[in-house]
Amino acid sequence: MNQKLTRIEVVMADVKEKIATVIYMPESRLPSVRAAAKDYGFSPSTVVEAYERLQTEGIIYSRPGAGFYVAETTAPLSLTDIAPKIDRVVDPLWVSRQSLEPPDGALKPGCGWLPADWLFEAGIRRGLRNVAKADASIISEYATPLGLLALRQLLTWRMAGLSINAEPSQIILTDSGTQAIDLIFRFLLTPGDTVVVDDPCYFNFRAQLLAHRVKVVGVPYTPNGPDVEAFAAILYEHKPRLYITNAAIHNPTGATLSPATAYRVLQLAQAAGLYIIEDDIFADFEVKPAARLAALDGLSRVFYIGSFSKTLSASLRCGYIAAPMEWIESLVDLKIATGFGGSQLAAAVVFSALTDSGYRKHMNDIHTRLASARTHTLPRLAKLGIVPWLLPQAGMFLWCRLPENNNATELANRCLSKGVVLAPGNVFSQSDNAENFMRFNVAQMSHSKVFEVLAQSLD
Repeated sequence: MNQKLTRIEVVMADVKEKIATVIYMPESRLPSVRAAAKDYGFSPSTVVEAYERLQTEGIIYSRPGAGFYVAETTAPLSLTDIAPKIDRVVDPLWVSRQSLEPPDGALKPGCGWLPADWLFEAGIRRGLRNVAKADASIISEYATPLGLLALRQLLTWRMAGLSINAEPSQIILTDSGTQAIDLIFRFLLTPGDTVVVDDPCYFNFRAQLLAHRVKVVGVPYTPNGPDVEAFAAILYEHKPRLYITNAAIHNPTGATLSPATAYRVLQLAQAAGLYIIEDDIFADFEVKPAARLAALDGLSRVFYIGSFSKTLSASLRCGYIAAPMEWIESLVDLKIATGFGGSQLAAAVVFSALTDSGYRKHMNDIHTRLASARTHTLPRLAKLGIVPWLLPQAGMFLWCRLPENNNATELANRCLSKGVVLAPGNVFSQSDNAENFMRFNVAQMSHSKVFEVLAQSLD
């Protein structure tokens, strides 16, 4: 765990974060030494020393008799440096790295995907064989700007089953769901804009928004969706440009958006001129379809995105965006500018796997295995005093409250030293009010060591 920062370092870190997230714009004046000292609760000499050190680093400069100003050219963006968390265990980038490159033999109940042997390996292998026999252009040439037509046609059929009406020409294939989100951020946002996220929300939403240097505001999430009254207050006070959320199964809570909440959110968004990104990556985990903002909105202000890494293979990087027709050309231009042609190979294998006769059975098996895993996991957590915020009907996540006097960050550190990677609550919380919550992935909790380490590490 990192050592506690000095008061001078606290001031420096705060100023760097506000510059990086464009709260302090280039050439803008910093708060006076006296005002900053009052805000921080530190002595003026502490603020003076912090400002002078920042000036030495070239981050700010002084104007005699006029105060300190943000430099026009600042240091290159470092997400780890500007992240608001001092302790790396509650940093989304840290969690991602630990899950993607865990210590040898580590268990990963905090990760966000299924074990490798749960995925559709047989269908992927058949897809690879099919593509190997296909036209040589599939394995040798760039994709068209929109991407493989056959897969886009299949997506329109799948979306129609959720009452989302779209033409293949309204769908852009991307290299992943993450790229889909990044393209929309590039299209819609400029530094200093405000974006609303659920609190809690998928932690990589926060990491991506940090990279785009925007202001992020969290709306409390309830078992039925975002708190509508709080959402309305945020729209009035902050005038955000965008709201990003999960469809179907919410990450990390496992909650489901109710139709009534969906209608109200869309009414408020339309009145406020707010755009929405609806991430439906967990669609195939649903047992009973939930309301979709994109369906109710008719793809008017909603960007609908998804990918196949959770059900098919994380190695096949293929996602998509469904959007209003008038936005497609600009999004395609951004896609070409930032990634040129997509992967025809990945798209063709995904198409083959999704149309494989075994895919439906595969997902039925996944539903059964996840239900069994929840049944197995819940009582074992209960014995440790760990209780779910709600009982989800589908999906892999449990959003759980820890026993009293247990801090999720500290618990995650202790468990990591024993070879268990966890996902502490404040990774997901914009307001940092989830220090006694933890997200567990029931599909990754079959090993008894997970519960043994938790038992040993809880206070």
